Formats: sequence, C-alpha cells, structure tokens
Amino acid sequence: MADFGISAGQFVAVIWDKSSPAEALKDLVDKLQALTGDEGRVSVENINQLLQSAHKESSFDIVLSGVIPGSTTLHSAEILAEMARILRPGGCLFLKEPVETAVAVNNSKVRTASKLCSALTLSGLVEIKELQRESLSPEEIQSVREHLGYHSDSLLSVQITGKKPNFEVGSSSQLKLSTAKKSSGKPAVDPAAAKLWTLSANDMEDESVDLIDSDELLDAEDLKKPDPASLRAPSCGEGKKRKACKNCTCGLAEELEKEKSRDQISSQPKSACGNCYLGDAFRCASCPYLGMPAFKPGEKVLLSDSNLHDA
Repeated sequence: MADFGISAGQFVAVIWDKSSPAEALKDLVDKLQALTGDEGRVSVENINQLLQSAHKESSFDIVLSGVIPGSTTLHSAEILAEMARILRPGGCLFLKEPVETAVAVNNSKVRTASKLCSALTLSGLVEIKELQRESLSPEEIQSVREHLGYHSDSLLSVQITGKKPNFEVGSSSQLKLSTAKKSSGKPAVDPAAAKLWTLSANDMEDESVDLIDSDELLDAEDLKKPDPASLRAPSCGEGKKRKACKNCTCGLAEELEKEKSRDQISSQPKSACGNCYLGDAFRCASCPYLGMPAFKPGEKVLLSDSNLHDA
C-alpha cells in the first residue's frame, strides 16, 4: 500500500468492475480506510456507473482502478477522461490493466502498453510512468477469458501511474504584462559616415561636380554598324545534313519545303510534244500519259490502283 503514497486525510476513489473479487475488494477498502483515517474518505465506485456518478470536479487526491488482486479491468477513453476530471490538480491515478505484448495482434479490446500510455496522455494526465509489469496469474487469465472473451498467450499485467497537472481544465490566470515604456532612441550614427553616403539634388547642380558624358565611354569600334550576317542565328543543322528543328524559327523549315516542292515538280515526266494534257488523240505513242483523261496544264496527275493493275 505504501506504493500508492496514501496518507491521512486524503480522499481516495477505488474503481472496480465485475472481474474484481468481492473479498479482495473489501480487504483493500479496509486497508485504505486505515491509512486515510477519520479525516479522509474512501469512495468505492463501479466502473460502469462512474460516468453517471455525481462526483464533482477535483474531488479525489488519488484514484485507484484495476489494482484489486485478481481484477482484469479495461479502461476506455471516456473512463480515463472521467478519472482525470474527478482528480484534484496534482492528484495521482494508479491503474492496472492486462496488455498485449504481441505486435502483430490487432484487437480493439486489449491494447498494448504504449497505446495505454497514449490514452492516458490524451485524457489530460502528465508524467505517465510504467511502474510494474508482470505475468497474469491463473485466476487473472481465467478472468480475461470469462469477462473479456479474449484468448491470448502473450498477455501481461501492467501497472501505470499518471498525474493531473497543477491546474484545472478551463481555469484562467491573468498575465502580468510589463507597462514600462521602452526607450525609442536610435543608435548613434557617425556624422562623417552619414555625410559620406548622402547625395542631394543640390549637389548635382554644383558646378564643381564633374559629370561624365556616356558617349565618351564608347570608342570607334563600338560605334561601327554590325554586319547583318553576323547577327543571324546559325542555321539549323549547320555542318551536317540540313534538317529543320521542331518549331523552327530561322526559316529553314520553309526553305526545305520549297526545295521539296521543286524536286517533286522536276521529277515529273516532261512532255516532248506539249500535247499530253489534251488527251490520247493528241499524244505520242511513247507518251507516259496514254490511257489517262485530259488534264489542265500544270495539274498534278495521280495514277489510281486500277490504272496500275491494268498496266
């Protein structure tokens, strides 16, 4: 009992559930009453009725939950928050709960020790410490199976303590703000340095100031008009086969397109008599347009698939 730090005159709350043995609960309460004395008080509360209890905020110095020998109590987030509410600022909570040690197990009923500590922190407690970790007794293993419906060979019993901060939730305090006026004096500046970097319009009008003509900075080479050829960007594909770049802007693409059109025109068969476009009646025996309809001069003539097969 000395581990809980209970002394005379303190108010202690003992939380129990259906897994708590009645005889063990009675023995614990008797020992606590002997420690707190007549000036203190020991309150016993069922965990399922704690949220409906009429306890006011900051009612107890110490809250004990699940510490009854043979008890396998699980604490929800709501229960932990309620315990933190009824604790006085600076009060301590001691709880004992079976935890899972297998990392791969993902069960919502039994948490790991780290998750239990995180839940205590979220409830508003500070200085969370793990005091003891031990194996479950045969009675506790049987209690977990009967009351929790949970079967596992990797369970341990862990005892954790937490402390409520030395202030109440929602409390306020006045901030002491300094009303003394701060000196607004600027750091001293060397007059010589300030004068060195100061230049006014009157200084520019002074006849003693020699201004440099910007044209005098140019020599004869700078004044020469540049050759337009030297300003032209290098042609695309210069020094190798000419090929226009994608999104060409130097004009090579248009130039290559014109050359391609001229090559196509020059590759077409030329008429020796000049009557090829008039029709077969006016064509020579060796005319390449025999069998084709008449066409306009300069018109491009395309051979269809049927003409190619007939040939």
